[in-house]
Amino acid sequence: MRHIFLIGIGAGDPDHLTLQAVKALARTDVFFILDKNEERQDLIRLRRQLLTEHGRPGHRVIEVADAERDRATPAYTAAVDDWRTRRADLVERLVAEHLGPEETGAFLVWGDPSLYDSVIAVIDEVLARGGATFGYEVVPGISSVSALAARHRTTLTRVGRPLQITTGRRLAEGFPEQVDDVVVMLDGRAAFTGIDPEGLEIFYGAYLGTPDEILVSGPLAETAPRIRALRDEARERKGWIMDTYLLRRSGS
Repeated sequence: MRHIFLIGIGAGDPDHLTLQAVKALARTDVFFILDKNEERQDLIRLRRQLLTEHGRPGHRVIEVADAERDRATPAYTAAVDDWRTRRADLVERLVAEHLGPEETGAFLVWGDPSLYDSVIAVIDEVLARGGATFGYEVVPGISSVSALAARHRTTLTRVGRPLQITTGRRLAEGFPEQVDDVVVMLDGRAAFTGIDPEGLEIFYGAYLGTPDEILVSGPLAETAPRIRALRDEARERKGWIMDTYLLRRSGS
């Protein structure tokens, strides 16, 4: 039977690859790469470097444009569902056309496939349709959340206290109640600048694990303007931003 790996490749440092990921790369015949129109050239180079160093001799790379998602519509959930369906169409076609009956394919996933990524849901949808038959395995990766905590030499959790992981879209509605530690991902609009900073600390990281890494920490009221300025400058210079941060109630 055909087999597919969903391989977490970490937040940007080539050394983030786990031994399990390295072994999966070495077992793969065909790598499927879905590129976004705004794909970052430095991340493309990193991905190709990983394949050169760890891919088996004679492996193939199939690179296609990813499905586009409507980011302007207020109907966020519907837009994501539509995007995943069109992604499933694409993946189903790729597997049918490029993966032989006894071959192994792989999708490389930034960070960890189980944390704010659609690839598992897309693969499940393809299998549910019944047109393609294959087994698949998820290889965990080092997420930007783990990398953030390590680079700031802190822990994500504190004794007896819950941790919440949320998005910038949800943080914009206000700091969550009944929780003191909140990790924020997918924040395209710097939502940390729009909440009450009283009593909050921030541990911020952008381009984690890459030469362009930005790390800032401190009281939110004092550091938010600096982070916003660094973030805007970096986005203007590179054309994209990939950041994560931990907000923590201090002294509680």
